[in-house]
Parts: sequence; C-alpha cells; structure tokens
Amino acid sequence: MSKKSNQIIKQAGILAMAGFICRIIGFIYRIPLTNIIGDRGNGYYGYAYNVYSIILLITSYSIPGAVSKVMAERLAMKEYRNAQKVFHCSMIYVVVIGGLASLITFFAAPFLVSHETATVLRVFCPTIFFSGVLGVYRGYFQAHRTMVQSSISQIFEQIMNAVVSLSMAAFFVNMVAGSDETTVAVNGAIGSAMGTGAGVLTALLFMLVVYRVNKEGIQRKMQRDQSGYEESYGTIFKVIIAMVTPIVLSTFIYNFNTTLNAGIFEKVSTMVNLYDKNTATELYGVFSGKAVVLINVPIAIASAMASALLPNIAGTFALHGEKEASQQVNDTLKLLMIIVIPITVGMFIFAGPIMMFMYPGAGQWKMAASLLRVLSVDVVFISISTLSNAVLQALGQPQKTVVNASIALVIQTVLLVALLTMTNLGVYSLAIASVFYAVIMCILNRTTVLRYLSYKQNIMTTYIYPIISALIMGAVSCGVYQLLYKVYPSNRIVLIIAVAIAIVVYFASIIKLGGVSEEELKRFPKGTKLVAIAYKMRLL
Repeated sequence: MSKKSNQIIKQAGILAMAGFICRIIGFIYRIPLTNIIGDRGNGYYGYAYNVYSIILLITSYSIPGAVSKVMAERLAMKEYRNAQKVFHCSMIYVVVIGGLASLITFFAAPFLVSHETATVLRVFCPTIFFSGVLGVYRGYFQAHRTMVQSSISQIFEQIMNAVVSLSMAAFFVNMVAGSDETTVAVNGAIGSAMGTGAGVLTALLFMLVVYRVNKEGIQRKMQRDQSGYEESYGTIFKVIIAMVTPIVLSTFIYNFNTTLNAGIFEKVSTMVNLYDKNTATELYGVFSGKAVVLINVPIAIASAMASALLPNIAGTFALHGEKEASQQVNDTLKLLMIIVIPITVGMFIFAGPIMMFMYPGAGQWKMAASLLRVLSVDVVFISISTLSNAVLQALGQPQKTVVNASIALVIQTVLLVALLTMTNLGVYSLAIASVFYAVIMCILNRTTVLRYLSYKQNIMTTYIYPIISALIMGAVSCGVYQLLYKVYPSNRIVLIIAVAIAIVVYFASIIKLGGVSEEELKRFPKGTKLVAIAYKMRLL
C-alpha cells in the first residue's frame, strides 16, 4: 500500500466516519419523524425531495467533485494563483446557476409535482441556492486533500436537520390537528423540508468561518507561487464548464433513476389498478423513508472514499501517470469491500430485527424488512459503481459515465415497467429495479476503467475473503440472536448483542483468512489500535 494510498484511506476514513455519523443521526431521527408525519407524509416528502435532488444534480451536486479535480491538478503543479481563480470562478458559477434554478423551481413547482407536493418542493427552493455555495467550499478543501472541514460541516448539517425537521414537523402537524390525513401529511412534510434547509445553511456558515480563518495561509501560498504561468478567468471558466457539464450529466443520469422510478411507480401502479394514489404514496413512503434510508448508511462510506479518491487520482495522474493511480484505486477498492460486504450480509440477515428495532409499533415493518433484504444487495454494487464513477471523473473521462448510466437507466426502466404491469410484485419492483441498475452500472464502469488503468485487483483478498468472513459472521451472529431471543425475548437488546458479536467474529475471520495483513491494518484509520487488539486476541 503506497503512501498516497495511505493518505487517501486516512482522509476517506475521516469523511466516511462523518458520513456514517450523519447517516446514523438520519437513521435515528427518521423514527420519530415517521411517527409524526406518517408513511404518507414520508411519501410527499420523498416525491418533493426527489425533484429537489434532480435540481441539485444539475446545479450544484457535482460542484465539489469538479472543483476538487480542477483545483487539485493546479495544486499538484504548485499553481496556487490559478487554483484560487478556480475557486472564485466556481463561486460565480454556482451563484448564477443556483439562483436561477431556485427561482425557476419555485414558480414551476405545480408543474413538476402533484398539487399536494408543490408547497413542499417550494420550501426546498432556498436550499438549492445555499447547497451550491456550500459545495464550492467543500470542493475547495477536498482539493487541498483535507476532509476534516467537510466532515465537521456534514455533522453540523445533519444535527440541525434533525432538530429542525422534528420540531417544525410537529409544529405544523399540530397546527392542523383534526384535519384530514392528506393535510396533516403535507404539513408534516413541509416541516421536514424546512429541516433540510436549516441543515445546509448551518453547514455553509461553518465553512465560511473556516475559510476566513484559513485566508491568511491561502494568501501566503499565492505569494509563494513561482510557477510563472497564470490563466485568465475566461480560460478557467471554460475549463470549469467543460469539466462540470459532463459530470453534471453523468451524475444526473446516475441518480435520476430514483426520481424516475418514483414517478413510474405512482403512475403505472395506479394506471393498472395495482394501487390507488394514496396507497401508492404510502408504499413509496415505506420504500424511501424506511428501507432506502437504511442502505444509505453504508453507501455514505463509498461516497466518502470517492470524494477522497477523486482529487488524489487527478493530482497523481497528472504528475506520475497510470501506475501509481492504479495502486490507489486498488487499495481503496479493497478497503471498501472489506467494509461494505459484511454490512450487506448483516442487513440481509437482520432486516426483520432492524426494522422491529426502528418501528416496533408500525404496521409496515414487515414490508420494510423485505424491501431492505432486496436492497441490501444494492450496497456492494452501488459502492463499486460510485467509486468507479469518481475514478473516471478524475481521469477526465466523465462522459464515459454518461454513456454507462444512460444504458443502465434505459434497461432498468424497461424492467420496472414490465414488473409493475406483468407481475404482482408491486412496491418490490422498485427494489428489484434499483439492484438491477446498480449491477449494470458496476459492470459497465469497471469495463471502462480498465481501458485507462491496467490495474489487476486481487480477487481473493478483495472479494472472496471478505465474503467468506461475512458468511461466517452471519451464521454465528444469527445463531446467537436466535438463541438469546428464546432465553430473553427483547429484540433491541438481543440485536445489539448479536451485532457486537458479529463485528468481533468478522474482524477475527478476515485476519485469520489472510484478507488483511498487519501492515495493511496499521494503515487503516486507528490502525495501530486495531493491530494491538488483534495481538491481544492472538489473531496475529
């Protein structure tokens, strides 16, 4: 494992930990939120959030990646003045584009979503603008290969999101207490949407403070710039637009399947009389508000590693070429699989107990558990495709991901419509189509990456050993759960004990099988402590 790979893993570890904490906060606060606004409220929020996400994909979602790549290339060449110009141009870009998008979305809301959801979408409009500005600041610090600022801002964002979502949802629901179920659900969704905006604004204020604190250091770097080459603002704007446009398209298409599937599910399922409109909304609320929320926890780790990998690959490829970049991809993918494969197995085995833990009194927990079992397979494939997307963007080939995502989108859309019209799978069609999409993206992206990086992944240590270790973990922890539950039938306590045992069993198995060496353990976040624990357990 190279020093550069070690640095990526450390930075990815920081961002992944923050992402994991954020998803856990999101995972926890969704429980009382669902009790306040109900599955239908989750459905209205989900429909509005999907459109909001699409607008973000077009205006600002790709900005951190684009900014970090373009800046990282210039920082690698010690062109500090040009790097700062990239930051300024990016800020102008998002202010103009984000401002226009916010206004257009506000006035076009009734045409983009149903009447019930239009007000919820309008509440998201200011957040579209602030998200773009926040994205530039996060991309700036990622380009400097430090994830601490972005990580802390994410945690602040999610805490404020949780606090405001719960308080405002309860406030707006109480305002219409005694009204019909639709009015209550819409009001609850409005309160939840306000939480999203409050979170983004809090994170932006934090990043502004951090940038001001670092301003003197930034000025000193610019004064030390001896590159002798300075780009014009016009040239940099062209570079940003040339970089952002294909990344926007690829990210848009890659993530558009969620919004597209939501629309198809509502329209087709009601058209073929599978569900009425309210039932379809409630079922989508179960899918998006319970099952999808949970799989987003491990996927956050993949997103963090992709964010850390992108500027590092861009800078390394610019300076050292293919060989070192290939090693970085190799090491990062191996670490990612060691983490997400056991999570996938754990979610599949414990889907029922997890949903009972979250929603002990809810009538839909059994359906949510079944959906989670299907979606758990998604975790591995989405993680790989997310990482490979970042690699292609870092190599300056984002247009390739546009083609791959388009092919996957068409195929999964045909499959979803076929499942809804020709089978009785209903809402499970959404989960199956989502998995199918991730599998296709994974295959296509990997094939494309191999055209530019001729790296050879060690199949045994990257995939086979983690799978075997995860299966051993699953068998042991499932047996422990069943045994303890018969003795003491408390799902929550028994599940916590079983999960703790699962972690220990997996850790022991992966080391004993040779999936992770002592040297590799040391390079992981908190690696020295992990090695010490391994010696105490006589695993090394």
